[in-house]
Amino acid sequence: MTTPTTTPKKRGRPKSTGPKLPAKTKAKARVKEEPKEESVKPAPATNSLPTNPFIFEILELVDAQKTNAKKVEVLRNYEHDSIKTIFVWNYDSSVISLLPPGPVPYGETNAQTTFAGTLSENIAKEAAGGESATGQDLDGRNKTSIRHEYKNFYHFVQGGNPSLTTTRREMIFINMLQGLHPKEAEVLCLVKDKDLESRYKVSIDQVKQAYPNMTWGNRS
Repeated sequence: MTTPTTTPKKRGRPKSTGPKLPAKTKAKARVKEEPKEESVKPAPATNSLPTNPFIFEILELVDAQKTNAKKVEVLRNYEHDSIKTIFVWNYDSSVISLLPPGPVPYGETNAQTTFAGTLSENIAKEAAGGESATGQDLDGRNKTSIRHEYKNFYHFVQGGNPSLTTTRREMIFINMLQGLHPKEAEVLCLVKDKDLESRYKVSIDQVKQAYPNMTWGNRS
């Protein structure tokens, strides 16, 4: 009797008769992107202002500087008694303002009436192109400056002119504000409250470095 022969089974997975899958593509290696460097705007030159600049222009230039040394350099470049007077009023504790603290209601002195809003609010509206009660042009034409008015600041501090009534003193102050370039007026309003640093990055130490011969104290 003949023994039937069997074909041995091959090991491994059977061949697939279905559709072939696409070959795997090699994943691309991720390239780490270098962080983009932010362009840092250079500070304006410490001598970039015109002759006899407004005080707010000097303060804005100081504010724009990146280092203490550059801030001091700006102050030295534009040294004038008017800006020194501003710093004395702002930083010297012996100088006592006789004007009411806080925002200044901006009045039309001819009619002796007061507009709604403060000086700062009206300046902001006018700068944005809106209507305001200041009646001031922001480019400074036909307007005076702190440089020309600083000698009259004694009216507004203790011991300067005690003969003035409170009402008269405040009206003189508002009259002065109306004659000033609006940003000069804003500086003056900050200084009367010793609040200059809330707007401009300039410290008493920088002022003392720039003007070492200034006298401080015993002014009232």
